[in-house]
Amino acid sequence: MTHRSSRLDHSARSRFIRLRPIWASFLATAMLALVIAAPAQAATKTRNVVLIVMDGLRWQEMFTGADPTLLNEKYGGLWQTEDEVKGHYWSDDPQARRRLLFPFIWNVVAKQGQVWGNQNLGSIGQVTNPYWFSYPGYSEMSIGWADPQINSNDFAPNPNVNVFEWLNQQQGFEGKVAIFGSWHAYKNIFNIPRSHLYAMAGASLPPGTGKESAREQLLRKLIRTTTTLEAGDVMDSFVQEPLLDYVKSAHPRVLFVGYGETDDWAHTGRYDLVLDSAHHADAFTRELWDTMQSMKQYHNKTTFIITADHGRGSGLEQWKDHGVEEPGSENIWIAVIGPDTAPLGEHRGAPAFHQAQIAATISALVGKDFQAGHPKAAAPLPVLDAH
Repeated sequence: MTHRSSRLDHSARSRFIRLRPIWASFLATAMLALVIAAPAQAATKTRNVVLIVMDGLRWQEMFTGADPTLLNEKYGGLWQTEDEVKGHYWSDDPQARRRLLFPFIWNVVAKQGQVWGNQNLGSIGQVTNPYWFSYPGYSEMSIGWADPQINSNDFAPNPNVNVFEWLNQQQGFEGKVAIFGSWHAYKNIFNIPRSHLYAMAGASLPPGTGKESAREQLLRKLIRTTTTLEAGDVMDSFVQEPLLDYVKSAHPRVLFVGYGETDDWAHTGRYDLVLDSAHHADAFTRELWDTMQSMKQYHNKTTFIITADHGRGSGLEQWKDHGVEEPGSENIWIAVIGPDTAPLGEHRGAPAFHQAQIAATISALVGKDFQAGHPKAAAPLPVLDAH
């Protein structure tokens, strides 16, 4: 192919040469103006982000601990005795009570990071989807906006691109983004067939890369032979072990982790097991945090965002369910700890926050702008400390 410059006559070429310094100066000025005008992403210390969801966990338990009105057989469905449950989770002081239930969140996250959503202190967090249950909530937090067509937990694969899928396509993140959760619906929520994210969604374990170890064979056997509350799901403990193994071997940069038992046991009316599951989820979160902080690639370079996909009703019977029929189900909470989040502790008053802000927050923490290509996405949460 003949290059355009070779067709210039001598006179034109001479004029071009004389004008070149002027054009160079003009281009340099224009490029500088573009750089100044462009919305730059602030440099962050965070290199890795983990989003952890404790499914359907109410803000009431997060901020005041065990609900005294439900510590009985009549309303709380306790199979354990009231004294047994209180022996683990009760104090007359609500702040001491919440520390008994969530020792990691209140002894570590709240001291080193921030916790949002205590409505008793005027910190209001809510979903923006109109349904107030799981699939719409997970979709909202991962795509950055509420898609009204997603109106069922049995909805088909999500047609919207989520922040995990998007990050997996960015330089430095390819193959370093993964989904781990106890609920089988995560396969559709994150559209695993399209996104090609490494995923454990309920009993659907990720494909192996070679001959299975004895440990992996035992895990598959236990999953296959353990009775669960919903077909295709696994208990939270079956998520934890492969998650820790994956972190140690694959060194992912972005993770989604979904613990589902807090919602499952609430639907069955077992408040004692809701408390146990919440306490275990807090312990699992601490175990993951401690594991990652002990590794060079994660130490002081990792942010955890911990939240719920929806709330629940607040009555003596309504706590078992959620959705628009159960007022209060729209209320959520969020806790954040990491090198870019100032240790402000428990928030009081404004600003209100929304679930849709989580997607852009994840990308902003690692210096990426999810909103730029997804204008429907809400702005990040104000949890990034100014450097």
